[in-house]
Amino acid sequence: MNIPEELKYAKEHEWAKVEKNYVTIGITDFAQSQLGEVVYIELPAKGTNVQKDKPFGVIESVKAVSDLYSPVSGEVTEVNSGLEESPEIVNDDPYGEGWMIKIMPSDKSELDTLLSAKEYEEFLKEEK
Repeated sequence: MNIPEELKYAKEHEWAKVEKNYVTIGITDFAQSQLGEVVYIELPAKGTNVQKDKPFGVIESVKAVSDLYSPVSGEVTEVNSGLEESPEIVNDDPYGEGWMIKIMPSDKSELDTLLSAKEYEEFLKEEK
């Protein structure tokens, strides 16, 4: 299971990469493996405001349809439009090309509530 050390994690299985003024968000390797082959992703438009722990989009696989939850509140500044035509990128590279949205956080202290890689790994063990 791939859990990069430099990322933060939400219990809904999204990851957050904190960069200068924004946060890049995607789903974890664990999440994509549980979903199976991803066939469709619905993401918000640039300029949309998202709320921490609230759905910002939908991901559909051959097994299930699931909501995507935002690990932080803020404004969507960029959307990975490549996922519309090739949603399977999320299966191949969930932490790289499979990123979903970038957010300008409205409250950076929300990032402190997210799990470290080690905490997320422990959370996964407890969930099984």
